Amino acid sequence: MATLRMLWMELVLLGILGVLQTQAQVSVQPDFQQDKFLGRWFSAGLASNSSWFREKKSMLSMCKSVVTPTADGGLNLTSTFLRKNQCETRTMLLQPTGNPGSYSYLSPHWGSTHAVSVVETNYKEYALLFSQGTKGPGQDFHMATLYSRTQTPRAELKEKFADFCKAHGFTENDIVFLPQNDKCLKEQE
Repeated sequence: MATLRMLWMELVLLGILGVLQTQAQVSVQPDFQQDKFLGRWFSAGLASNSSWFREKKSMLSMCKSVVTPTADGGLNLTSTFLRKNQCETRTMLLQPTGNPGSYSYLSPHWGSTHAVSVVETNYKEYALLFSQGTKGPGQDFHMATLYSRTQTPRAELKEKFADFCKAHGFTENDIVFLPQNDKCLKEQE
């Protein structure tokens, strides 16, 4: 009986540790300077635990995003991407949470709030963002994004992104480096 209880306690503890590992909080860029983060970025890499993402990732391509400030201290992130052979533009309003580099985003599609963090950036070359929220009851959503100031990020940045993703529970199958899209990016340069 004591052995059964001990086994049960070990399984419970392992389960708790597993949940804590997969929900590990990401850090935010120390001394984040929002004004240096503004401007044009290209989405060079994505990782997500979403089944939709895994199914569609081979069809995704790089998009251009422009980050501008809002009057309340937040950010507008306006992205132009290829969808059904047409360039489409969408804007996300990132609301400040009080901690520099941390924002919240209300998804109009899911009606849920997502936490968005600027995990690391050198402002001139790359930014690594992490988003988490829910897409519905019991459907936790996690996404990592590698933004680059150019359409061709260095191999070291791609490796840094892949390492970050794997350290936060993403598998190789969850990660994609996006190919350039001449149709929507050429005119945007």
